[in-house]
Amino acid sequence: MEPRWLLWSRELQAIAQTGLAFCQDEFDVERYRAIRRLASEIMADHSGSESFRIENLFAEQTGYATPKVDVRAAAFQGERVLMVRERLDNGLWTLPGGWADVNQSPSECVIKEVREESGFEVVVRKLAAVFDRAKHPHKPPFPFHIYKMFFLCEIVGGAASTSIETSEVGFFSETELPELSTGRVLASQIQRMFDHWRDTALPTDFD
Repeated sequence: MEPRWLLWSRELQAIAQTGLAFCQDEFDVERYRAIRRLASEIMADHSGSESFRIENLFAEQTGYATPKVDVRAAAFQGERVLMVRERLDNGLWTLPGGWADVNQSPSECVIKEVREESGFEVVVRKLAAVFDRAKHPHKPPFPFHIYKMFFLCEIVGGAASTSIETSEVGFFSETELPELSTGRVLASQIQRMFDHWRDTALPTDFD
């Protein structure tokens, strides 16, 4: 789904990051830094960004390179799914969620994200899907590799409330979805969550 230049630059960055985490020879250090610069130049050339900004972003990543983890909640009220409007990204809509936090399990993270972004309390009933963002038509592309975990949740309390990240909270039917933040969620993914809600015996989807 993603352009080859993005895959190349992302893989070069991962090679450089992992190499710099473990190598001790000063000449190898310089070689891995050169690979990181090349990765940033490839990404800058195709994305219109400045290469030094991308290289600084890459340099902030340390240790063995692994995918980042994004968690999303599919919580239903009747025939409608809970969604939040982002303050950023031109005020588009998404399922509540975000980056997984250190020292919290994925389900704990998604419960926290729902509470913070929508005001509702939920319990997690099922891991519905684990998607590789790169295999789905999310836009815009992202510099790093991401796994997206979708959880089926049940609302057990709370009330609609916005936050520093969200400007509106709402419930939407499958056929009347709002304009989506496609970097975060796709209509096809939301529709698949409706499938899981209607039939909780469906196996977890994965790429």
